[in-house]
Amino acid sequence: MGINLVIAVTDGDWFDMLRQQPNLSEVNFWAPSAANFRALQPGEMFLFKLHAPRNFIVGGGIFAYANALPCSLAWEAFREANGARSAQEMRTRIARYRKADPGDRSDFEIGCRILTQPFFFEERDWIAVPPSWAPNIVSFKTYNTADVEGLELWETINDRLTRPQFPGLAEPPARFGEPHLIRPRLGQGAFRVLVTDIYHRRCAVTQERTLPALEAAHIRPYGDGGDHEARNGLLLRRDIHSLFDAGYVTVTPDHHFEVSRRIREEFDNGKHYYALHGHVIDMPKDISQRPDPAALVWHNEHCYRG
Repeated sequence: MGINLVIAVTDGDWFDMLRQQPNLSEVNFWAPSAANFRALQPGEMFLFKLHAPRNFIVGGGIFAYANALPCSLAWEAFREANGARSAQEMRTRIARYRKADPGDRSDFEIGCRILTQPFFFEERDWIAVPPSWAPNIVSFKTYNTADVEGLELWETINDRLTRPQFPGLAEPPARFGEPHLIRPRLGQGAFRVLVTDIYHRRCAVTQERTLPALEAAHIRPYGDGGDHEARNGLLLRRDIHSLFDAGYVTVTPDHHFEVSRRIREEFDNGKHYYALHGHVIDMPKDISQRPDPAALVWHNEHCYRG
């Protein structure tokens, strides 16, 4: 079957800003429309090409996830890794591509292609697009390593990334060798988007669906050895997330929501939260994405105030 690679036409401002930022762990390659992106599976390669007449591949990353988000939430999740210096700059650029009315104040929904381990080539290492690339392509083209062009492209990228002098990567994405999937190392933004989607954009405790009020919580904090992985995440309403991080609420290994007596003792309050005590949380349908029992035990033993 081979491995797919996508070459996508990049916004020049997006590329110029991001290639100047050191040690990026992830980027959001966004599209101004919310069209679905199914060209790659996680672990395949997404490459950047400049606008004509500069028909060169200038960098790329490992594809992790794709979905559609309001531009305000994409900014919250990735901030400058969206390739803009502010939320307003990003929104202005989106509006220009969408040819929106200047008075339109909509929170535009955009397509997000989330890439980990991004890399940006020095100009001397830019790669000419394959011969089959057509001048009229305005979005992207997919190649496959089972074909001659796709394999040559894979090998050329591999050559660039394994050179000792290649800048900008603390750890190379892979010593590729034979074409294969590369496990994406999710960052904070990708974690937030993934957890938001696997919980179907509903708080696991309250079923709240107001997206700006929801946050992806780490069960075991990243700073305490937790990972940016689906099984270490819960989608929670902002106030419940704050209480969870502070240890005033928890989720037991058998998925019951528990509320500490200390809310009542310390704040003489919490009626709304105690009404939720003992409820079974909603969980992802995919068993492999459900909360890790070991992480829940950790939170119960090291964070929860009882």
